[in-house]
Parts: sequence; structure tokens; C-alpha cells
Amino acid sequence: MIQIPIVYEDGEALVIDKPAGLPIEQPRKGGPSLADHIEQLKLGFQRAPQAVHRLDTDTSGCLLLARNPKALKRFNTAFQEKLVQKTYLGIVAGPVEEDEGTIDLALSKISSEAKGWRMIVAKKGKPSVTHWTKRKELEGGVTLVEFRPETGRTHQIRVHAEHAFGRSLLGDPVYGNKDARVGRTMLHASALVVPRENKPEITAHAPLPADFIKLGAE
Repeated sequence: MIQIPIVYEDGEALVIDKPAGLPIEQPRKGGPSLADHIEQLKLGFQRAPQAVHRLDTDTSGCLLLARNPKALKRFNTAFQEKLVQKTYLGIVAGPVEEDEGTIDLALSKISSEAKGWRMIVAKKGKPSVTHWTKRKELEGGVTLVEFRPETGRTHQIRVHAEHAFGRSLLGDPVYGNKDARVGRTMLHASALVVPRENKPEITAHAPLPADFIKLGAE
């Protein structure tokens, strides 16, 4: 079993560096998931830690776990009130012309037999805002971009990138195309800051994964 890196730990919180390809919940068809590592992540505590938010299976990086029910409730409230600062790094499958911007496009979920479910831009969807900054032009004409989502909709960064830049994240099989250079959608949750009343804020950073470094994203 793989070891899950821990990038922050105290009495009420763990932040792990979730590996790409590991789903948080066990897939319906079976297979590995974060649930397989919960005993390992107890770290001497009696209670199993619980994931406070979600990362897509392909997305690597910072995932907050609460170590008790009171902490879970407080952290959920912090996410709902948009107090949590989330920073992602993504590789866009093409050039990005501007240096920075804000994407404000409401999102809605649709489903079809042919394609399954996906998120789309829709005027009557849920408000969704992502701030972004171009970080680096990489070999092969792709671009490293920092994303700071203000809201936390499903697939938000993936859909916003495709609409704002006219190109999906590299390797995204749903909103773009698979790419032989990579084995997943290139998105990494690089940093997380969670404020806490009467306690120091939780500040965590997940280092760049090897597949980002291979493409020159250092």
C-alpha cells in the first residue's frame, strides 16, 4: 500500500498530499480509494479522519481531513462561508495570452446516456468565480497557470479553463482530450489556508508532483 504524505498535522486537522489517480470514495466498480488508507491516517487517534472537501480522482495535492466531528463542522462552515484560500496549479493545453484575470461563469450539472454527467456553463447555474495568473510557458506550447477559486463547484477550474482560454487542462478527457504526454488531467492543489477562531490558521503546501516537474513546471 502506498504511503500518503502528510503536509500538515495538529489535534483537529490533517492535510494530506493526495496522489493523482486515488479517488476519495471507493468507486462503484471497486478498486483502491482513500478509504483504504484511513487506518494508516488515524496516527494513534481512535477516530478515523474525514475528508472535509473533495478533489477529483485525477487531481493531486492538498486535501483537508477533520479528526473529530466538531472540527469537521467548523471546517465545513469555513468552506461554506468562502473563508478558505485554495490555490491550484494547472497546465493548460495551449498558450494563454493574458497574464491574469477572473472567470465569472455560472455552472450547472447535466447528464446524458451517451456522455454521462458533466458540468456546463449556464446562466441559471450556480455562481462560480475563479481568479487566475499565468505562471510559465512550458515546452510543447502548454502553459502553467495558477488558479484561485472563490467558489467550490464540481469541475469548476476544468470548465472555467476550457471556456476562458479556449483550451482545456492538459489531459482532461471530459472537457478536452487525453494526451499521450500525461496520464491524467493536469491539476494540482498546491496550497490550502484555513482560518480558525482563537487558533493559528491551517497552512499547508503540497510540492509539485513528478509529472508536473517532467513537463518543466518547476
